[in-house]
Order: sequence, then structure tokens, then C-alpha cells
Amino acid sequence: MKQVVSFRGLKIDGPHELYRAEARHRELDQRLKDLGRRAYLTPSEQHEVAELKKQRLLVKDEVSSLRKVV
Repeated sequence: MKQVVSFRGLKIDGPHELYRAEARHRELDQRLKDLGRRAYLTPSEQHEVAELKKQRLLVKDEVSSLRKVV
């Protein structure tokens, strides 16, 4: 049976959205690892790292919330 839940006012398909959020978190994490391997980051790359960390944290919170309802 398909489970549809309201999350922050949006109706979502729990397992599907959880899978999507986990995949997005892995993508952000991989990009951060790639940038972390560099010996030097340009100012724009440093800014990208900061933004990626913010996005990853938001997605982590989303994953945690989705795991509670799925």
C-alpha cells in the first residue's frame, strides 16, 4: 500500500521521497569529498563548499524527518 504523508504542507510519497533525499545527500557529500581532496580551493570553490554544507545539512534534516514517517 502506498503511503502518502504531509511534510511541511506538501503531500509526498514517503519511501520515494526518502530515497530521493538520501540520493541527494550522497551527491552533496561526494562533491564535498571531491573538493576536499584539492590542495587549494579558489574563493568561488570555498563559497561552493560553504553552500554545499548548508544544503547537505538541510537534506539531512529532511531525511531524518522522512524516516520518522516512513
